[in-house]
Amino acid sequence: MRLPVRYCANVVPVVHEGKRGLNWRMASKRRYLPSLGAFATFEVAAKHLSFTLAGNELNVTQAAISQHIRGLEKALGAALFVRKHNSLELTAAGQTVLAAVSAGLDLICEAVETLSHPEETPVITCSGTNAAVVLWFKPYVDRFCASHPEAKFVLLASDENDTLRNFDEVDLSLICGNERCEVGETLHFLFPEIVEPVCSPAYLRSCGPFPDAASLAVAELLALHPKHWSSEAIGWFPIDWNDWFSAHGIEGAMPVPRVVSNNYPLLVEAAVAGQGFVLGWHHLVKSLVTEGALCAPFDSPLRVDRGYYLKVNKSSRDKPYVQEFIQFILADLAQAEQGHLPHDC
Repeated sequence: MRLPVRYCANVVPVVHEGKRGLNWRMASKRRYLPSLGAFATFEVAAKHLSFTLAGNELNVTQAAISQHIRGLEKALGAALFVRKHNSLELTAAGQTVLAAVSAGLDLICEAVETLSHPEETPVITCSGTNAAVVLWFKPYVDRFCASHPEAKFVLLASDENDTLRNFDEVDLSLICGNERCEVGETLHFLFPEIVEPVCSPAYLRSCGPFPDAASLAVAELLALHPKHWSSEAIGWFPIDWNDWFSAHGIEGAMPVPRVVSNNYPLLVEAAVAGQGFVLGWHHLVKSLVTEGALCAPFDSPLRVDRGYYLKVNKSSRDKPYVQEFIQFILADLAQAEQGHLPHDC
């Protein structure tokens, strides 16, 4: 049997109070709190200990900040700042309120972040040139996602901005450098730079044969525009058709290319479509050669004294699936024969 509850002025009924009664009391207290905006303004002013700097941050006048603080002090019945000639200091009450306000706003921010991202999805961000992302990273991403469907990827490609590799959110980057670069936990050597002419089997049948390097003097060539290499995206001397012909002892004027572009994937697409030979970087065209979309009609690799590396952001090593993706790539490369393309056109 419950005892009767007597209601008196300024007395809150708490007899046999359960969860509902506690919530009612808390809601009743909050009804008399100043606005959340006033507390947020106070936190900024307390951080700067300056109404002027607080006004600058909140894009309002110093007078508006001062008015907000006076209103808050009046509502709380306590001074929050000691106002001196050119400075402010927090009172004991101000320090108490600041600790509570900061903790409360932090909890609100965490709650909002949870609502915005209810479950943290594993995301791996990779960067490289357009060719590296389209022709090298993307095939690995597709194969990895087939066995790890919950993994997500962001692929950032640029032939103009080499600094993408240094962005905090970038986990992995394909970079080119001298083979004497130090490898370790954040830099994995992948393969040497090797280039070789490739074309489609259809082009070879209709316009061939092309038995050796000299025979390409009458072939349709697809070439990268010099503008591709003048960007800040690379820090090395590029290889072009002139270098390849010279390395194979062929001097003289190079044939006028059929198509010139600063977009390497576009040139590879043109080669697959049967429009001529493209100078193929092994790591970019090998999968297409394996699939039969391209072929190397004769053995003519040109190896350059530098290599390609997988750069790993130090802060990314413990992120979900980053190490798994790295090992997936390294294991695949360990099984692949480096230095030669199939020659079964």
